[in-house]
Amino acid sequence: MQAVILTGLPFLVINGQSALRFDIPTLKLHFFGSLIWMREFYLILAASLFLLLFIGFVTIIFGRVWCGWLCPQTVLLDLSENIAGGEKNRKPFQKLILIPLSALVAITMIWYFVPPAETFRTLFAEPTVTAFFIVLWLLVYLELAFLGRGFCTSICPYSMLQNVLFDKETLVIEYDATRDATCMKCDACVEVCPVGIDIKKGLSSACIACAECIDACRTMTKKKNIPPFPNYKGRIIRPKTFWLGGATTLAAIALIALLLSRPPVDFLLIRDNASLPPGLNRYSFTIHNNGGDKLTLELSSSDTGVTLIGEHSLTVEPFSALHGTILVKSTGKLEKLHLGISGNGIVIIREAGFL
Repeated sequence: MQAVILTGLPFLVINGQSALRFDIPTLKLHFFGSLIWMREFYLILAASLFLLLFIGFVTIIFGRVWCGWLCPQTVLLDLSENIAGGEKNRKPFQKLILIPLSALVAITMIWYFVPPAETFRTLFAEPTVTAFFIVLWLLVYLELAFLGRGFCTSICPYSMLQNVLFDKETLVIEYDATRDATCMKCDACVEVCPVGIDIKKGLSSACIACAECIDACRTMTKKKNIPPFPNYKGRIIRPKTFWLGGATTLAAIALIALLLSRPPVDFLLIRDNASLPPGLNRYSFTIHNNGGDKLTLELSSSDTGVTLIGEHSLTVEPFSALHGTILVKSTGKLEKLHLGISGNGIVIIREAGFL
């Protein structure tokens, strides 16, 4: 299911744009019908803080549940094993089967930066897109065909981080050594382990908590009506659960509040330092349309004795920015200019100095 969602998400269109895509040329993040500009980096920082707290909370309390059940890398490796067999004793022709799968994964990764339709149109016509596709295709294939679970145990930075975050009550899979004398030593748990560890030898940092060893052992022990020897150990409900969960919840609420407080339109106004006759000033303005509707706006000033010289009626396309300049002439003494935009139910007024 996760593989289907990740592959199909780039095809989901909301307000005329991909549901989730970072547009590199314009440095804009399209996020489920909304738009985040690079100038709004504080939102990225807030989201990063929430993710760090969430990852810490999940890891400290639930152990490596992400690695075993939710990580796209794990899902991809499971899918490759279903298609081409397990990593052990995989024949050359089975590795060849992974070539089209690697191509699909590579092009899916590109879709999160280039819309699918544009990707298909430029895949072998645009050198940059072609180069990225070939490099990603090669790297994904080498990882699936040769590195496999070795990525999780030797390269993945998150797996190394978990060793620091674990405490004595973190949920882990552990072999019950007190019952070792009754273990059948069938090694079924070792044979099914995707990372090749022997759970009977104690905890290992390579364990991804997939619980395959528990299922394999249960198949053998149910004949004797005894519980499996490897099983979950740890305590989920404890003080750390509440204060860590509370901090994560507060970070999520703060992030949601920041996102909801974003205006649909931003209007920036700056006076230019230009040599002009007395009573005449030039201003640069930028209008950011954060929504999916085209806007028709009118530029005006509420100050008396002020005349705007330039284009007053403005059209701003969805998810875009409009840059322009306007000359302002005042027949009286004016220290502060009040310039605003209105239309489509929007009224925004900005203040700038006047010389």
